[in-house]
Amino acid sequence: MCGIVGFVNTTKQKEAIIEEMMERIVHRGPNSSGKYIDEQIALGFRRLSIIDLEGGTQPIYNEDQSKVIIFNGEIYNYKPLREALIQAGHTFTTQADTEVLLHGYEEWGTALLQKIRGMFAFAIWDIEKQELFGARDHFGIKPYYFAQMNDTFMFGSEIKSFLPHPDFKKELNKEALKPYLTFQYSPLNGETFFKGVHRLPEGHYYTYKEGVLTIKEYWDADYNQKENLSREEWIEKIDQAVQESVAIHKNADVEVGSFLSSGVDSSYVAAVLRPDHTFSIGFDDKTYNEAIEARKLTKMLELNNTAAVINGEMSFKAFPLIQYHLDEPDANPSCVPLYFLSNLAAQHVRVVQSGEGADELFAGYNAYGLHTNSKMIRVVAQGLRKLPKGIRYSIGRSLGKMKNFHGRMHLYAATAPAREYFIGHAEIFTEAESNTYLTKPYQQAPSVAEIVAPHYAKADKQAKEEVNKMQYLDVHQWMPKDILLKADKLTMASSLEARVPLLDIEMMKLAQSIPTKYLINQHNTKDVFRQASNRHLPEAWANREKLGFPVPIKAWLREDLGYLQVKALFEMDFVTEFFDQAKILELVEAHHENKADLQRKIWAIYTFLTWYKVFFIDTEVPKAEKITYETL
Repeated sequence: MCGIVGFVNTTKQKEAIIEEMMERIVHRGPNSSGKYIDEQIALGFRRLSIIDLEGGTQPIYNEDQSKVIIFNGEIYNYKPLREALIQAGHTFTTQADTEVLLHGYEEWGTALLQKIRGMFAFAIWDIEKQELFGARDHFGIKPYYFAQMNDTFMFGSEIKSFLPHPDFKKELNKEALKPYLTFQYSPLNGETFFKGVHRLPEGHYYTYKEGVLTIKEYWDADYNQKENLSREEWIEKIDQAVQESVAIHKNADVEVGSFLSSGVDSSYVAAVLRPDHTFSIGFDDKTYNEAIEARKLTKMLELNNTAAVINGEMSFKAFPLIQYHLDEPDANPSCVPLYFLSNLAAQHVRVVQSGEGADELFAGYNAYGLHTNSKMIRVVAQGLRKLPKGIRYSIGRSLGKMKNFHGRMHLYAATAPAREYFIGHAEIFTEAESNTYLTKPYQQAPSVAEIVAPHYAKADKQAKEEVNKMQYLDVHQWMPKDILLKADKLTMASSLEARVPLLDIEMMKLAQSIPTKYLINQHNTKDVFRQASNRHLPEAWANREKLGFPVPIKAWLREDLGYLQVKALFEMDFVTEFFDQAKILELVEAHHENKADLQRKIWAIYTFLTWYKVFFIDTEVPKAEKITYETL
């Protein structure tokens, strides 16, 4: 696990510039660094040593020194690929998976991407052709950004690494703010919160030669090929796949630990992995403590768990640093505990396995259609899903116009077209609401419908069932731009590698072939996945309600600590550039006085303003401090 950065131009001062850019991502690779520089390109690399601790330093060259690679990630099937390449005549100088990518590209070209299994963001410079080739993994587990500014093409693992480059123009993308207030993350297709900075989409590769950038897709989810197996057969296949994936994701020359919450996903991973160390975090809030619940499981499974408790004061103090590491504002409350959980784990291990991806692959969200606890309504909805599409859509649209009654939303989600209501999992402000808080320059932005339309257009080809279409949207929106972004950035902030065995290309091949009736039905969400987990967990664990990462924001904003900090930020002069200051202060007061629950709206605004202040107003980068934890 590492950080990569590079740029293509003809400037003479490449070495000093690339060193500064590398320094911005030293947290991604504190163990060593390397660079390659010629007249056209500068490549920089920061290493967190995981595999081939002595010999895996990058950049790495091929046999005749005609190609050079920098790579961030892990290739889990690199050993059989290495053997095949040796048989084909390639000579290796290291035991690292990085070199497999380089020789694989020599041997197979872009077909390499159809052979590798892992998480990756890499760049290969062909010295003879003067051509750059780069690729990002299937799901976007590893980040990859690029920008073309002032005759310079720059790319890297984190946007902040671009800031020292003299050709980089730091400018806010005004169109990003309004959609963010709805989605809670940066949802635009391609461009980020920094004007001119783009994400390389998940499942895509690019070439850059003589000033021309070409981007192409090499993989996409496809839900059209369903297999006709029984419920028990699916449970067996899922359990076999999870065990195999957890085992292959354990490959490392250092100890591999595991995150552990009270939910089924990380619990399943930990129960199969049986690591020497698991890690949990909770809040000093009396309503619910994840760490205490996780500790109960580790006692049952006889695992060694390190659990700690954090509080509001610690969280607000670290929040500017959290937003700095994220590169773009992300109002997902789980960013806070994830930052501390990663910091805690990094004091003991260098690699952890985590449970991300299971909800997207196996339909684990209630928003996919589980909106009631009534068994009768669930059974009726399951029957309605079997109706012909035209009839089903007609019923759904009628339900959408009716006055609310118990079970209406559940029946509506079971029958209506997904594109007419589903945008993901965190609608904070409606578009109309956003306009009442934003100043006029920031009201002009792509609409929610425009943002999700390209994904639904492809989903109509890649999926027949509405649940699968919702999953498809999440695979290309919610997962790479929120869930995976925070997982990568906030673990790497503490120089910790996070691996996600439930989000694996082989797991995806299995998951997308399962009929949706076995995923979300009258029993539960991700039904057969939960039953597979029951083979390794105490019986009650599989059917636990999904809680995410409970964060007591509501209480913080009613206590003086949170209320005063948020209010002080909202009162700053720069805020009037973006918001009607009086109106956002009214939100804070109304919540503080217990007149309404406005925690998510306040937190979304607070997050953006904190992020903006860090990147556009403050003159110093937030500094990490040693954290002392109260352990359980």
